[in-house]
Amino acid sequence: MRRPIALPFALLLAGVAVAIGCSSGSSAAPAPTPVARVSVTLSTASLTTGLTTQATAVTADSLGTTLTGRAVTWSSSAPTVAAVSSSGLVTAVAPGSANIAATSEGKSGFATVTVTTVQATGCVSRNFIAASDLVGCITQDALWVHMTSFQQIADANPGSDGHPSRNSGEPGYLASVNYAANLLRAAGYRVTIQQYNYAYSGYASVPLLSQISPTETNFAYGPDFNITSNSSNGDVTAQLQPVGTILTPAPPAPNSSTSGCASSDFTGFVAGRIALIERGTCAFSTKVSLAFAAGASGVIIFNDGSAGQTVATSCGGANSPGIPVVCVASYATGVTLYNQALLGPTTVQIRIQPLSDTRPDYNLIADSPFGDTTHVVVVDAHLDAIYGAGMLDNASGSATILEIALKMAATHTTNQLRYIWFGGEETGLHGSTYYTQALSTADLGRIAFDVDADVTATPNYVYAIADPAGGCCSGGVAASQVGNNYFSSYFTAAGLPFDDWNNIGTDSYSFALVGVPNSGILTAQDCCKSAADVAKFGGFTGNYEGNIPSSDGGCVDRPFLWCDNLSNNDPVLLTIVSKAFASVVFNLANNATLGRPSLRGPAMVPGMRAMSRGEARMREGPIR
Repeated sequence: MRRPIALPFALLLAGVAVAIGCSSGSSAAPAPTPVARVSVTLSTASLTTGLTTQATAVTADSLGTTLTGRAVTWSSSAPTVAAVSSSGLVTAVAPGSANIAATSEGKSGFATVTVTTVQATGCVSRNFIAASDLVGCITQDALWVHMTSFQQIADANPGSDGHPSRNSGEPGYLASVNYAANLLRAAGYRVTIQQYNYAYSGYASVPLLSQISPTETNFAYGPDFNITSNSSNGDVTAQLQPVGTILTPAPPAPNSSTSGCASSDFTGFVAGRIALIERGTCAFSTKVSLAFAAGASGVIIFNDGSAGQTVATSCGGANSPGIPVVCVASYATGVTLYNQALLGPTTVQIRIQPLSDTRPDYNLIADSPFGDTTHVVVVDAHLDAIYGAGMLDNASGSATILEIALKMAATHTTNQLRYIWFGGEETGLHGSTYYTQALSTADLGRIAFDVDADVTATPNYVYAIADPAGGCCSGGVAASQVGNNYFSSYFTAAGLPFDDWNNIGTDSYSFALVGVPNSGILTAQDCCKSAADVAKFGGFTGNYEGNIPSSDGGCVDRPFLWCDNLSNNDPVLLTIVSKAFASVVFNLANNATLGRPSLRGPAMVPGMRAMSRGEARMREGPIR
């Protein structure tokens, strides 16, 4: 259940009468009526950088009666975006949003000001006739306004675990849809919000593993332990009991321990305790099933410490028959608990609270009023996040195509442009699969090309063209090269290196499955950048994002770190890639050869399907 957003304390007190004690002396002056609420208005709520607006504060008592002559102090939630003077004069400093607050007698109110950059001359409501003109109008400031807005949306809409979120099935995702939809409607696009059913899964709280006694130790999810993907719901606190032969020090060969692999290992096991088991010779599910049969209230399986098996990792969908299962904890975590248990009774808590249900999710579709509607170029990005705010993956790609759409709103093109922000990409291309499979044969036949923006602001980047030649559907490759060639020509002319990667795990894959030619751009995520890529693109080996330099896996796809925030993006790279993407969109939109039947590929072969995000991670990468 989503936690309610806390209201400012001043608003909670509004309308509550304040009792005032009576003075014992008849000559004492009555106490002044206290301020119960403060309201703030702005002469103008939207400014361009360098301009000012006046903020005005009104103080009132609990009945709403205006109080005059009360002292007010002013503050800004983001002085680097909008500064405010002691008199309430607001100055726009940089693109973004800021809350301008007035405080009086401990009560506060605020109003929000939005700051944008001054548009380049000739970029507003312009019918662009050359790709280079459009490219010149794609600016860092404008892109960063969208990025800042997506971060603020995540911050204002915590998920069920209480952290900022734009995940599909949660309020922050729908708020992101509405943010973009409102801008697109105002720009003149025909906007459709397509709803579909989404199989939501998440957690009501961060999975917890703690040693309660004899000393308290909290282990961190991710670095210290992981959980089976289908762990049962449970919050148990019980004594820990090691099971079978646990090998310490670590064995030289992996999977040597027989701990928890036979029912005899559980002889003497006390029902209700938490079983501590070492990874070893039998399947994880076997260990869990035997522990459950012995009456364990929870299970902790830890890595065996052999070469390559020391860190916390996943054990996939190991059986979890009604009890919470930690699988796999790091060797260090397991040994710490094991050694403590050898010294005496050790109490441990495991709390795992998964959520699973069906919820509505949404694709945002914006059709240009211009161009041939029988030859449609789809420009797409997924709008959903995974594990939090999702600013690199994929607010960056969403901002890229949003700013291009807004700049091209008045541009007459040969082919119609259709911009789509898909939901559910992170957990298996759900939004794009629904969209492509729901198209009639006639509507599908009108789509001439798809171009996808999936991660466009990676700090330790590569420029990677998403080429379906390395993906599912060779039938669409010939026509797809049109888009690929536009990307390669732009990068070559700009003197920038590039590589060819496959399109698996991106929404363009869904279009490839139905025979639509496609291309796209990626700047990479997670880990690991190779020495060859460093020689080509610069930067560091290891993580593409997150901790750089490091090889800990980055931020994007590591749960419960919540670090794929605004700071996980490079605004300069975002601008470079968005300019390249704008050039490709313009050229595709004005290519009269797109959509010829001879260039289209066949639909997916029988048995082929969209991949989940986890499967895609195994196959994404350069075509060598």
